[in-house]
Formats: sequence, structure tokens, C-alpha cells
Amino acid sequence: MDVEKILQQGQNRLEANKKLANRLKKSKPKNLDNVVHALHDEVFEETDCLKCANCCKTTSPGMHDRDVDRIAKHLKMKPGDVIQQYMEMDGDGEFVFRSAPCPFLDYENYCMIYESRPLACREYPHTNRKRFYQVLDLSIKNTEICPAVVKIFERLEQKI
Repeated sequence: MDVEKILQQGQNRLEANKKLANRLKKSKPKNLDNVVHALHDEVFEETDCLKCANCCKTTSPGMHDRDVDRIAKHLKMKPGDVIQQYMEMDGDGEFVFRSAPCPFLDYENYCMIYESRPLACREYPHTNRKRFYQVLDLSIKNTEICPAVVKIFERLEQKI
């Protein structure tokens, strides 16, 4: 998988994807979740996240207290120490990792806290979420990060 090439394709289609997202937000097709979830499954059958890990290399998930607590327990640290060592507060009042790539991403693109990773990481890229129309704007942003989302939008255009 050529991550850069796919992301460039997503960039080239950004305006078209925005128009599609706006159309879907307005019309809220009843079958949208079923279509997108099927595309999600299809695309992730052919996508190896370990070959990419662009999400972990470029962005930081928003985290809640329960995410911090889970990570702290995994690391056998106090939550306050985890926050002090790895995190900062963003403009939305959520904890985020202080740096990118993620401090828990290893050299082979494996997550060193995978079992305890934040909810936002567990759910990323959110393309199998119920009421997908609610995360269309986020999904458009994710076409700049995740090659799988680029492919999902390409196929969604053809299905809808």
C-alpha cells in the first residue's frame, strides 16, 4: 500500500468528498450506516494498519479521565504522573499526547499499550460508527490521515 499516493488521491478529492458529506448530512439516507459499515469491513479486509500507522504518527486522540486511568494502570503509574509525562490539555479541554508520533508507537508500528489504548484509538477511524452522518465532518478530516478512509469515500461515492 502506497500511503502517500492514497492520501494524495484523498487530497485531490477533498472538495468532492466535502460535497458528498454535505449531501449525506442533509438527506440522511436510511441505509447510510449499512453501506458505510459494509465498505468499512471491505476496505479493512485489504488494509494492514501496521504498514501505515499514519494516525499514530501524525495525530493525538482526545482522551477522557477513564482513558488516562486505563493507561496509568497498564503502565503501573499514577494517572497524574502519566499526564505529567505524556500529555497536555488541548483547546477542547481534553487530554492529548504532547507529541507526535504517539509515545507508545514502537519502531514496527505496534502500539505498546494496545489493550489499554484510549477509546478514540479503539474506534478510529470511526467509519463503522452508528449514525455515521454525525461524524461526516470528522471523516472528511480523516481522509487526510487514513488511507482506508480515502478508499471508503471513493467507494461510497459509487454506492450512494
